Amino acid sequence: MTDPFADICRGCRSGDLVTVLDLGRMPAADHFPPAAQPVRADEAVHPLTMRHCRACGLTQLGPDETDTAEPRGVEPRALREQAADAVARVAASGLLTGRGVREFGSPHGGSWLDLLAARGFSPTEAPADIVLDSFGLMHEPDQRAAFAARAAATAPDGVLLVQYHSVHTIVAGEQWNALRHGHFAYYTLSVLTALLRDAGMAPVTAWEFELYGGTVLIAAVHAANAREAPDAAIERVLARESSARDPEVLRGLQRAADRQAVALREELGELAARGSRVYAYGAASRAVALLRLAGAHRGVLTAVADASPAKQGRRMPGTDVPIISPEELVAARPDRVLLTVPDLRAEVEDRYPELAGRWLVDEPAAVTEVRPNR
Repeated sequence: MTDPFADICRGCRSGDLVTVLDLGRMPAADHFPPAAQPVRADEAVHPLTMRHCRACGLTQLGPDETDTAEPRGVEPRALREQAADAVARVAASGLLTGRGVREFGSPHGGSWLDLLAARGFSPTEAPADIVLDSFGLMHEPDQRAAFAARAAATAPDGVLLVQYHSVHTIVAGEQWNALRHGHFAYYTLSVLTALLRDAGMAPVTAWEFELYGGTVLIAAVHAANAREAPDAAIERVLARESSARDPEVLRGLQRAADRQAVALREELGELAARGSRVYAYGAASRAVALLRLAGAHRGVLTAVADASPAKQGRRMPGTDVPIISPEELVAARPDRVLLTVPDLRAEVEDRYPELAGRWLVDEPAAVTEVRPNR
């Protein structure tokens, strides 16, 4: 597939782009081959880079030639709890008014529509009083068109709610494996404000959450209805995220990627040498690049468990490591279980008490042992 944004910014169309993270050639993060299909030397891999636009400040995916059907993951408990919290906060602010709602979904699964239905809202294809986008915008290759579509879907007196994983969080937490094919944009609020302005809208307030180490939900309205000056919440987010516009700061993700891949490769090798049977939990898209860079294979990692039936019976892209069900993981009685998505820790510890004391958490600086916190 040819990417029309191979040489220009996905937002402002400038050609002033600089690469800040290069993970080399990677398999498509959501193309999980059948487990029985052998890994071929010529298995499809594609360049995976993060670029920064020096003209508008948008951090974005480099040229993306992938075109895969994306198996939807199972919505984690942390995401469901955050969605309920977010809707409650928006309601408390007085912005949750009207009756019509439209949601721009995310391939990661999950929806806020039931939460809005409980408050009297009904889905509509007409311009809506409330328009929702929770991690959906980042999956749009043409960012200018995506913001224009959401603005058009918002009624004249309506509110657009946009949730995003902050670039500041990604950099501060060394979350380099947030980069993946199909994730086309990584935001700061200043960049979002510019994209909204081009679509005729403006942010009016923001809420912050601990999800994924730090996410932000903004409320935006049509420019004619916006206040003259941003509120205190907007100002706080803008101030905290200011450093994430510096390409030199963003390049810290490359150092983190190199360091973490080496740490995991060494840890898995040492465990295998001691005879430990190591499994993993979470066949998430963010785990694909990590396992590939760490050189994971069945000799050091027996299998990866995942709650999504769509992924079970397949294998991690670019490796021979099969994906199994959580029940199979528990039955295997592994010596160690690498948790590839730290946000799942509380959920999996509660759900699988049989695995207490066996968890290893994938962290940027090292792979650390997690002991029960009860």
